[in-house]
Amino acid sequence: MNAFNAFTSAVLGTLLAPFGAQRDGSAWADVLVWSVLGGILALLVIKRCSNQKAIARVKNEIKVHLFEVRLFQDDLPGVLVSTAKVLLKNLLYIGHNLVPMLVMLVPMLAILAQLVATYAYDPLPPGSVHLVKAQLDTDDAGRPVMPATQVRLETPPGVTLESQVRTPRGEIAWRVRCEQPGRHELRIHLGDEVVTKTLVVGGEPGRMPVLRTRGLESVLYPAEPGLPSGSRLFSVGVAYPTRDLGWMPGGEAGILGVFFVLSIVAGLALKGVFKVTI
Repeated sequence: MNAFNAFTSAVLGTLLAPFGAQRDGSAWADVLVWSVLGGILALLVIKRCSNQKAIARVKNEIKVHLFEVRLFQDDLPGVLVSTAKVLLKNLLYIGHNLVPMLVMLVPMLAILAQLVATYAYDPLPPGSVHLVKAQLDTDDAGRPVMPATQVRLETPPGVTLESQVRTPRGEIAWRVRCEQPGRHELRIHLGDEVVTKTLVVGGEPGRMPVLRTRGLESVLYPAEPGLPSGSRLFSVGVAYPTRDLGWMPGGEAGILGVFFVLSIVAGLALKGVFKVTI
């Protein structure tokens, strides 16, 4: 996953740069542009990876059977038969779209992850206090692989550890004060293993390292490398403040929602231009 994130960050980071990822007032315009581009990408994939003639034929057959339902609404057996045909044709329609959906999954996931990392969050304000939350890995019985009391946080100059809470379930929360602006590296000691976590305090908006974790979920957080598969730590993260995108809802959910809605609208509006049947 780290190799995938490194590749997509290098490619999409270069493409995002001209849009001005660090702008405050017009960052929403960047999300808007990428949403439209996402819709165009979806159209191109559908056009190349689907049987356009078969999709058009199935859509016409669905319309015919729906018309039958309205035309012969007093004929209950006929209505039931036509309704069953509509359902079967819908399944066939979905089947024709499975391949382009699978093809689109990887690039769309990469674009969304990069947009969220770049535009969803602001740096931590200098002088603010935040929780750094960590979760230890567990064994097959669901027990932490090591006692949470043996995990220690080392803070750099500019970040002060104020308090900490540990639970028997392997959950750890450190309360830290971000005193000085900059990129600070926390060091989490788990016996002879050391895991780092970056804190971005102050400065311009940009890619915020929200979470380091293991497994496939690390694809969703490309601003920082995922945790090694053999690490005794399963995840460590900090909640960054939501970035203000003006009229557009901010945060992870806001960007995901806007992207999906606008890309669908763009795809429907431009399907005639690209001569795509969807």
